[in-house]
Amino acid sequence: MAWLMSEARVLASVDVATNRASRAKGLLGRDTLEGAFAIPNCRWVHTLGMKFAIDVAYVGSGDTVIKIATIRPHRLTGPVPKARTVIEARAGSFERWGLHVGDPIEIRTTDPHPVL
Repeated sequence: MAWLMSEARVLASVDVATNRASRAKGLLGRDTLEGAFAIPNCRWVHTLGMKFAIDVAYVGSGDTVIKIATIRPHRLTGPVPKARTVIEARAGSFERWGLHVGDPIEIRTTDPHPVL
């Protein structure tokens, strides 16, 4: 289990794409998303084949949100060159969580080798 955090606030549980297969599958085939999905070493995403819109946070160096976008299904995005990690959540989640550009972001796990 992993948690998406910002300044000691727990925003949501988060699934982390830890291997090639989980990165390739992403959110495809899901009807919904509870919590968040993180893709380390990622600069762009797409929603081709997805059934719902998503919020996307691009996280740069210093583990800070550098860009936020809401992407409808069946869209391609361009790369965000300074992004190191992408956080995805169901559209509207970031507003409910109070997540904004400039906020620090962290993924906490029980793993001694953190993702972010």
